[in-house]
Amino acid sequence: MTPRLILALVAAGVALALPALLPVFQVTLLTNVAIAALTVVGLVLLTGVAGLTSFGQAAFMGVGAYTTAVLTTAYGWNPWLTLPAGMVVTAGVAALLGLATLRMQGHYLPLATIAWGISLYYVFGNSPALGGFTGLRGIPPVSVFGLDLTDPRRFAYLALVFLVLGIVAAQFLLSSRVGRAMRALRSGTVVAEAFGANTFALRVQVFVLSAVFASAAGWLYAHQQRFVNPTPFGLNVGIEYLFMAVLGGAGYVWGGVAGAVLITALREVLQNVLPTLLGTGGNYEVIVLGSIIILVLQFARRGLWPLAERLVPAGTPKLLARALTFPHRPDPLPGSLILKVQDAVKQFGGLKAVSDVSFDVKAGEIVGLIGPNGAGKSTMFNLVTGVNPATRGNVTLLGRDATRLPARTIHRLGVARTFQHVRLFPELSLLENAMMGGYARGKAGIVASLLHLERREEAALQGAALKQLERVGLRDRAFDQAGNLALGQQRLLEIARALTADPAFLLLDEPAAGLRYGEKAELSALLRRLRDEGVTVLIVEHDMDLVMNLVDRLVVMNGGQELAQGNPQQVRDNPAVREAYLGVDLEEGAA
Repeated sequence: MTPRLILALVAAGVALALPALLPVFQVTLLTNVAIAALTVVGLVLLTGVAGLTSFGQAAFMGVGAYTTAVLTTAYGWNPWLTLPAGMVVTAGVAALLGLATLRMQGHYLPLATIAWGISLYYVFGNSPALGGFTGLRGIPPVSVFGLDLTDPRRFAYLALVFLVLGIVAAQFLLSSRVGRAMRALRSGTVVAEAFGANTFALRVQVFVLSAVFASAAGWLYAHQQRFVNPTPFGLNVGIEYLFMAVLGGAGYVWGGVAGAVLITALREVLQNVLPTLLGTGGNYEVIVLGSIIILVLQFARRGLWPLAERLVPAGTPKLLARALTFPHRPDPLPGSLILKVQDAVKQFGGLKAVSDVSFDVKAGEIVGLIGPNGAGKSTMFNLVTGVNPATRGNVTLLGRDATRLPARTIHRLGVARTFQHVRLFPELSLLENAMMGGYARGKAGIVASLLHLERREEAALQGAALKQLERVGLRDRAFDQAGNLALGQQRLLEIARALTADPAFLLLDEPAAGLRYGEKAELSALLRRLRDEGVTVLIVEHDMDLVMNLVDRLVVMNGGQELAQGNPQQVRDNPAVREAYLGVDLEEGAA
């Protein structure tokens, strides 16, 4: 076991011992901490991991609380039956809200969560069936094997068990293919879509999952208090939950728990101490907590948990035992058409970035796409990979019309890519980054990941990723953080990630940028090996020395138009190409 896992088990053991040791008042406070932490764990998955800021987590907690309150008081349901019922109701509400708002970008999404958070608060307060702002009383206690959990100590154990289950499920999820795709959402949709993820569907799923965590916390709250009204589910409480996540570390499950412990306990202490110090009553603890959050945002933007992690070594993770391997994708017939671009046009308003470009790529070739800066190479690259669909013309990939296909569908045809500007997950290991490339090869969904039922598939992904890391010379650093690599090694890692997808067609966007001379020689040798093994390559590159000694054919662009095509010698001898490069010696120099 790693030191961090040992520490986590010790912490769990201490927490489970506390209800028997603490005074009753502090036991109640412990229960409140567990309920808040469970809510914040869901928020960590949504905001800290997936990058979707939400101020409405408390409102979803209210949906779960009111569902059990109504079903138990008005209809006599057993409280345990209302737990899944509340989750289903909350998931339905979250799905509707997510479908309506999760296409929003930037600040519009947080504003939308504020809007529906306020709306749900007033639905709770203005509905006679929910008791209005007075609330609902007489909620029955939870029973376990006929024993009513009316004693605060007994209920504290229930809350802690829920929290432990929530933490474990969240950690299972984050160590899966779905968890890696969730992390990719944080930097936008391009990377996740490029490796086969349906990013909008994934956003909705994470949104619903986060709401279900809050619903379970609401169920606990209702049966702890045995009374609900709208006050604990208002916007101000939703903001406080977000503060807990930010303070502890929004990208870390344990950080969310730590934030809930710190703010809940600190608020209690400040409420007792500040009136005595100041000689007057008031909500001064809010001022202090707000000041702490500002300081954390200024000096520890990732929260306090990453600082604590430095004190405990992570240890070397163990590889999973591999009993499953993925089948190799059938290689296209040598000489068959892999890519055909016909009269492609891409227009942005009045600007034609690509104008009537046509070329093809056949199986077993390495084709270079070159041209001066601003020639339209990257735009052409994005047309082929589905990032930006062509305004006019046609793109055919592996025998299928891909002109209007999204990037995730194009990837699943057998296409993988790297990026002009490196797009890795710096806080994850090289192995985990490479495994992201195999997302489309797996099938386990969010439920299987939460229940840890995807281990055989994860083991197969590990094996595929390790093979590709070895291919690019990074196997010995598989467990290092990607953010610790030099730029040239990061580009090699991107190639390994793309190769983990087992592509038939590999597109490389300036892979030699930042590489030293020896690394470029290794890259050339690697690409030749890939071609010999049946992988077709399209490479966009500025390093003319590398390109001219590597590719079978070249397509030259200038000003968004096709300037020339042919083998390297034909392109060297083309006067129009020499003029476009302003006299640069294509034999020796880089453009």
